[in-house]
Amino acid sequence: MATRRVATVFGGSGFIGRYVVKRLAQQGFVVRVAVRDPEAALFLKPMGSVGQVVLLSSSVTNEATVHRAIAGAEIVVNLVGALTESRAASFDAIHAEGAERIARIAAATGVSRLIQISAIGADPNSASRYASTKGKAEQAVLAAFPTATILRPSLVFGMEDKFFNRFAEIARLSPFMPVICGDTKMQPVFVSDVADAVMAALASPATQGKIFEIGGPRVWTFREILAFILQTTHRNKKLIDIPMGIARMQACVLQHVPGKPLTPDQLLMLAKDNVVAPGALGLADLRITPTPVELIVPGYLVRYQPGGGRRPTVPMPEAV
Repeated sequence: MATRRVATVFGGSGFIGRYVVKRLAQQGFVVRVAVRDPEAALFLKPMGSVGQVVLLSSSVTNEATVHRAIAGAEIVVNLVGALTESRAASFDAIHAEGAERIARIAAATGVSRLIQISAIGADPNSASRYASTKGKAEQAVLAAFPTATILRPSLVFGMEDKFFNRFAEIARLSPFMPVICGDTKMQPVFVSDVADAVMAALASPATQGKIFEIGGPRVWTFREILAFILQTTHRNKKLIDIPMGIARMQACVLQHVPGKPLTPDQLLMLAKDNVVAPGALGLADLRITPTPVELIVPGYLVRYQPGGGRRPTVPMPEAV
């Protein structure tokens, strides 16, 4: 009887991870999902047949658990990332050191393919700690595993996202929609397209050792996205610009408060465009047609409309 192929996915219970796990299971892999809290990842089990999705307790900061998760795997996908850091989980430990540990162990144990999920804007020299540690992670991964493929998504959207849902909730509760760095450009990409990009990269030897920047079909300004959210949720709220000085002060004061709106590091990222660089490899090179925001987002933001979208509403004029 043929031995089943094994794939290890670090961070497989996250937003992007659940889509990657499902696709790997559909292709017949035994999928090891390496997460800090296996019980919280039980929802992944039905994505495969009995025993096909295996949940492992593992932390990218722990050498032994990373080795156990990778041993015997044919492919490894690293999706671990954090938008905020703490003393217990710094960006350096999670992004740079964790990615290096995974790549080094993957190379030592004979893994065939490694996919590292990074982010547009990853740069070791960035003023943002998030972006700089993502850049250091890329360098460490390619040094330890030169044939790894790196994918850099822009803002990722989908039913479980924490961007469109978050601002739709603000539109529901706030008397106005706050705008910080409204001219910043973004290229939102559908989570399913990102998962498809992972699978396409795994299937093509030509992607080895290369970096792909993954963006959607349209470049939006932050202000345009917020106006779209207001229109989609039928909320007649004004867009009010918040000066960067006030935003920084609020971020500094609230940075250690649970549920903080924005951290100082996130403000640094928000001030910089998040779009695919000219000439970069992208979804087209992976033969994937990007999905528009307008086709997907209204379907899951309907619950933020007055009455939860269950009663007729008068269409609101486009916010300005």
